Amino acid sequence: MSGTPIPIIAIVGRPNVGKSTLFNRFAGRRRALVDDLPGITRDRIAEEIEVGSRKVLLVDTAGLDPEPESGMDAAIQSQVQSAIERADATLLVVDGKAGLIPEEQELARMLRRTARPVAVAVNKIDVPAHAGRIAEFYALGLEPIRGISAEHGAGAWDLLEELVDAIPQAPGGAGKGGWSEPGAEGELRIALVGRPNVGKSSLLNRILGSERVVVSDVPGTTRDSVDIRLEREEGAYVFVDTAGLRRPGRRHRIVEKGSALMTVRALERADIALVLVDAGEGVADRDAHIVALVRERGCATAVLLNKWDLVQARDDGSAERVISAVERRLRGLSDVPVLRISAKTGRGVERIFPRIRKLGRSFSLQVPTAELNRWLEDCVRRHEPAMAQRGSRRRPIKFFYATQTGIRPPTFLLFCTEPESVQPSYRRFLENRLREEFDLEGAPVRIRLRARHDKGKR
Repeated sequence: MSGTPIPIIAIVGRPNVGKSTLFNRFAGRRRALVDDLPGITRDRIAEEIEVGSRKVLLVDTAGLDPEPESGMDAAIQSQVQSAIERADATLLVVDGKAGLIPEEQELARMLRRTARPVAVAVNKIDVPAHAGRIAEFYALGLEPIRGISAEHGAGAWDLLEELVDAIPQAPGGAGKGGWSEPGAEGELRIALVGRPNVGKSSLLNRILGSERVVVSDVPGTTRDSVDIRLEREEGAYVFVDTAGLRRPGRRHRIVEKGSALMTVRALERADIALVLVDAGEGVADRDAHIVALVRERGCATAVLLNKWDLVQARDDGSAERVISAVERRLRGLSDVPVLRISAKTGRGVERIFPRIRKLGRSFSLQVPTAELNRWLEDCVRRHEPAMAQRGSRRRPIKFFYATQTGIRPPTFLLFCTEPESVQPSYRRFLENRLREEFDLEGAPVRIRLRARHDKGKR
């Protein structure tokens, strides 16, 4: 187990300079909310993209702007710098039309202290006549500086490629995202994630048997990720307590805006994510979004319904309503196991460890090629894929061969004719059958299709 995580590039800058427009340009679709109102981007959004031959995780950030009523005091400045330091490289976006302002000088000083690659995108250089706007930004003392147009794309990709080339290459490992965190054999990294004040720190203290993490009734007490190693008879664990992931419209203070990037980094380093839900408050859409984010980042996942003791004490049908809400909101993630626990009383906490070990086995499962191809043959026999439509002609899709190309998470390559014509519903069928056949509960499954021509075709 060796290597480094996929590099993270943070897009930073004041509000309304075009960060989200640029992020969407790179991501290839409108993933971030774009509007002319300053500060409308309240959440960080991460997107894995390919730049040349390398994969990077691009993170769109909320505007790093001093709050006008209080200024950037030492505590807030520390949090902003902490968020920046968790990125492997930073793309600072400035507004060429508005010109250089003092707050950007302060951001530049922070970025120079990180000793990590930085590039400056002078946005809104939409026509050659605007090129003269770039010169004043050399006062930031950062290189390279390039004029770009986030709206039209001019110069944007060239600058991103230049920034990615400046990130040191490290040997990749055979693991999640092409890497794995160094550690002892059998050691599992577990991230505790969820909305603020759902009991992540309380659960970690219960697991450890000591007050190792600050616990408070004030939502959002944990501002940074904390790694704690625990050894038990059956194996070693590294628990990562993360800052709470807030609803986008509620992350209104800079000190909170830094937490999402830290949580994304924690997920990149984790094998397993335990998503805590406050069962006493019920299951919200935001909880389902967090589960989806965790799976997107490639972690094996379980949902923990915390404060279950409060639900049971009501005797008003709350327990049935909570379970029904979980099934409804996670209907697209039915393989994710759900445990009912109480961090306060300790009830159900011991059941977490057998579940973690099972998730770890699923996450690292290697299926023999012969078994995999027997599985594929059985799937196609049970349910053939829909015909491929090419103009007025319809042709059957044939599957030939399957092989596993990776673990953590399990990744499979299937060879077939017309891979682009395989329907999403058939992909889901294959994924569900994989889970059933090889007991992959809770682990994300990656299925890739590759074309292979039918040799019998004339």
